[in-house]
Amino acid sequence: MSRFALLSLYRSLVRHKLHAALNIGGLAVGIAVFLILGLYVRFETGYETWLPDHDKVYVVQTVYTMPDSPANGAFAYTMGGLLDQLREDFPGVVGTRIGGGQEAGTILMNGRATRVDAAQVDATFFDVFRLPMVAGDAATALAQPGNVAIDQKTARAYFGNRDPIGQTLVVSMDKVRTYRVAAVFRDLPKNSDFKLSVLMPITRDMANQYWYHWGSVSLATYLRFDTPAAARAFEGKLTAFVDRRGKELTGGGGKPSDLQHLELLPLVDLHFAPQGTESASAKTTVVTLGLVGLLTLLIAVVNYVNLATARAGLRAREVAMRKVLGASRGVLVRQFLGEAVLTVAIAALFGLILAELGLPLVNAAGGLSLTMPYGVVVPALAVLAVVVGVAAGVYPAILLSRFPAAAVLASARSPGGGRAGTRVREALVIGQFGLAIAFMIGTAVLVAQTRHVRAADLGFQREGLLVVTAAVDPAVPKDRKPAILAAIRALPQVKDATIANATPGGSGEGNNNNVPLPGVAGPGPSLTWVRVSPRFFETHGARLIAGRWFDDAHGADDVTGRKGSDPTNIVINRRALTPLRFASAQDAIGKTVGGDRPRTIVGVVDDLRFDTPRSPVAPTYYIYNRAPEAIDTSVIAIRVSGDPRTALAAVRDLWQRMVPQVPFAGQTADERLADYYEADDRAMRLFGIGAGLAVLIGCVGLWGLASFNTARRTREIGIRKTLGASSADIVKLLVGQFLRPVLLANLVAWPLAFLAMRTWLAGFEDAVPLSPLFFVGASVVAVAVAVLTVLGQSLRASRAAPAWALRHD
Repeated sequence: MSRFALLSLYRSLVRHKLHAALNIGGLAVGIAVFLILGLYVRFETGYETWLPDHDKVYVVQTVYTMPDSPANGAFAYTMGGLLDQLREDFPGVVGTRIGGGQEAGTILMNGRATRVDAAQVDATFFDVFRLPMVAGDAATALAQPGNVAIDQKTARAYFGNRDPIGQTLVVSMDKVRTYRVAAVFRDLPKNSDFKLSVLMPITRDMANQYWYHWGSVSLATYLRFDTPAAARAFEGKLTAFVDRRGKELTGGGGKPSDLQHLELLPLVDLHFAPQGTESASAKTTVVTLGLVGLLTLLIAVVNYVNLATARAGLRAREVAMRKVLGASRGVLVRQFLGEAVLTVAIAALFGLILAELGLPLVNAAGGLSLTMPYGVVVPALAVLAVVVGVAAGVYPAILLSRFPAAAVLASARSPGGGRAGTRVREALVIGQFGLAIAFMIGTAVLVAQTRHVRAADLGFQREGLLVVTAAVDPAVPKDRKPAILAAIRALPQVKDATIANATPGGSGEGNNNNVPLPGVAGPGPSLTWVRVSPRFFETHGARLIAGRWFDDAHGADDVTGRKGSDPTNIVINRRALTPLRFASAQDAIGKTVGGDRPRTIVGVVDDLRFDTPRSPVAPTYYIYNRAPEAIDTSVIAIRVSGDPRTALAAVRDLWQRMVPQVPFAGQTADERLADYYEADDRAMRLFGIGAGLAVLIGCVGLWGLASFNTARRTREIGIRKTLGASSADIVKLLVGQFLRPVLLANLVAWPLAFLAMRTWLAGFEDAVPLSPLFFVGASVVAVAVAVLTVLGQSLRASRAAPAWALRHD
């Protein structure tokens, strides 16, 4: 651009300060929203891409396809000994296992016990996951059973400035062992599903009774292939492998692969892969928020183009004078395009500033840790400035440069594009308000659903319930558990306490088996089973529908020391009635199921939802252990009165006195369940921010158009008032003109919002109905906002004296 063109742009911006602020400010806000949500999408889609050769690593998924099973679906876990069998059948396969992860182990040092992200892995771990090393040799780091590899953070925490290589660490996971530090690897980034700070070799004595049990899952298995073709070829051999190795799944009859098979999932797809019956909530959230950012930018661009084309006609006489002075049409087009690109570049700069200023607030609202990568953002904004600038400038440039200079200079008023220009601007308003209304509908549905999920009846009383997961730690002596439980019950605020292998928020254990039905052929439906100790249902505040709870007066209730073939009593949940073919809860009481493992139903309890609202509650039966120490995966649930924080502090003090070697881990039930709601809460907050700013941008554009059109129709308004029109008539005329595109925008918004929200709600078992109130309410709000936006301009125009209006030029 020439010096004269830049001067012309400067004068245009300075002379019309309000127009410039609306134009640049609206686009800057749209760019800021786009940048922030783009950073969120980039962060979420970057999981594991930081890992060298990540495209060569695959996770082995166990896929269950059992009839009527609550555990069907794909899980990113396998039985412990799967890799051993794969190596026997396919020599040369490169793989590793990971057992453990986030806070799965404890480091004991100087009388203190500290939770760490510990995992047991194969010696070939660094052959599969080539983590950047800081010290030590990756090839030999885990070759010896007594070696351990740690990350930089752990090295600094326990050894300070000393060389960690050769130092010892006492780690408790399945057992308490002393290890020698053989390697230090770099801290893993935040966008990683791997929580690994301490890596210990898997040894034979870690194998349990289910290590080679087909149908069980206990850890994750990863394989490495040089090419995708090699991975696909290997996956094609897995069905025959399952049929050959997994005969215990069918008892020797039928094809095991009909009940369970194995699939390979690329490592980078793991973050978005739903587990079992879960919906693809993580992927849906990221896609949705990415679309919000993109559509908010689109609204801002449309708004910018709309205002730019509306105001361009005011420069028609300037263009005519330039033509008279010899400027060609090509020169004028280049000038207008250059001005538009430069204006968008200014908006992009302000958008970058707004995004940087708003990033801490968004991180706080969304529980994120996003940062601005300028090496990526600045080139992207440069491209955006060119693309949007050309899109915004090409229409007014062509429109103005084609008018004959003599016609423009002879005209009493500047050309504005005529009816065609008006229709284009109206269509743009319809588009941007259609998206804004769809955003409002979506925000209302998200808020309603997240509140519904949090307030939904879970089948137990979560208020006043504490959960102590520290009891799962294998360093807690089994014979001490009854004493710990008795001491907790003796605390003043404690009303009741119990031990089980299921808890609100999950315990890390899930068990299912088939329950044969009398007179019905086949293995019977698959049910989840849960081990409980005395007072389990009473502590959780569960609701008994029929029958009775477990008690010590009935000997058949207690399974401690019994064989699987011994008759025993069970309690089932409401969801189990249908697969067990009972017409009612009362009808189930006293009936025996289980075939050669007879189970007599003595009670029916309402469904207890301990996990994600995105998965259906599983049909479940409960078995009773009178001795709490008989339950391996032990989680303590405590019913308290008064302030739960005070009670939790008392339990913590007691725990540290009785089990000082195990770090205390306890939360309220609400805190445990909060993790299940956090992703949707974060989506709601980010979606709401984007939706609110999208509506704001639309209002800014509408206000700008109202100001421009009102100014252009000043003489018309004066003539109407001279001919008898009242101020109310003028206001109705002007407001009605802008309400029409806003009302038509609902034709765009309603179908779009309906399809999007129906898809999102399908991920919940218990979803709010997609009520017409969401749609009508959003439209009413949009109309009200539009009326308020243009009302001020309309009132001011209607109150102008006719004489002044007729003299106005």
